[in-house]
Amino acid sequence: MPAEPFELTIEAGRAERHYWRDLWRYRELLGFLAWRDIKVRYKQTVLGVAWALVQPAITLVVFTFVFGRLAKMPAGHLPEAAYPLLVLAGLLPWQLFANALSAASGSLVGNTHLISKVYFPRLLVPLASIAVALVDFLFVIALYALLAVFFGQFPDWRLLALPLYLLLALAAALGSGLWLAALTVRYRDFRFVLPFLIQVGVFLSPVGFSTANVPNWRLLYSFNPLVGIIDGFRWCLLRGDVPLFWPAQLIAVVMTGLFLWSGIWFFRRTERGFADII
Repeated sequence: MPAEPFELTIEAGRAERHYWRDLWRYRELLGFLAWRDIKVRYKQTVLGVAWALVQPAITLVVFTFVFGRLAKMPAGHLPEAAYPLLVLAGLLPWQLFANALSAASGSLVGNTHLISKVYFPRLLVPLASIAVALVDFLFVIALYALLAVFFGQFPDWRLLALPLYLLLALAAALGSGLWLAALTVRYRDFRFVLPFLIQVGVFLSPVGFSTANVPNWRLLYSFNPLVGIIDGFRWCLLRGDVPLFWPAQLIAVVMTGLFLWSGIWFFRRTERGFADII
């Protein structure tokens, strides 16, 4: 059956009334933008999807050597030889967060030709941009599955909770990305600040070690929402061998919710001037 036609009315000062309804009506545009970004990401590349594995593989080797061999960080209940699984279980949410944040923050500037000429809810652009991060995540989790088979460390029923932590990581990235996307439109300096923040953030998050190794600072450390998310990924993938610190889980949910709500609020507040500034 043909799609039901609808009438779009653009009225000055009444954007709020139609915005969220338009966001649903333009869902096909969301899919188109996401598919376009995925095609551009892997088009005309020599290694293709292997690029999604090169960075985490190198980081895995470096962190395993530095934290597992030099620093002799304990791996909890895991065998010492399986330390790479601990690192990769932390890399999964971190890379998902970092890639989604980078894509969302530069999405508006990268779609100047659309934003300055065509009406649609601008929130669709950063939403679509995180699709590439999700595709990269699928490749890296396939790498984790291969290592889990190699070390004989298979997930159990806790794996069912992994989608919840996946959504939490995406929400944290989207909330932060909306702030940076709106700020980058006005202040292009943020394009240079973001790589530095990500470079520092990987060391401020427990990617290469377990938070159980810093018991005296664990509560304060948990105010980084990535701490609770990374712990949650490890709990799901490592059969609870890295136990949950429940205050960190609560803080991660509250902080992520705050980032997402404030990011949407700030993005909507500044959205009206995007076409004039960009």
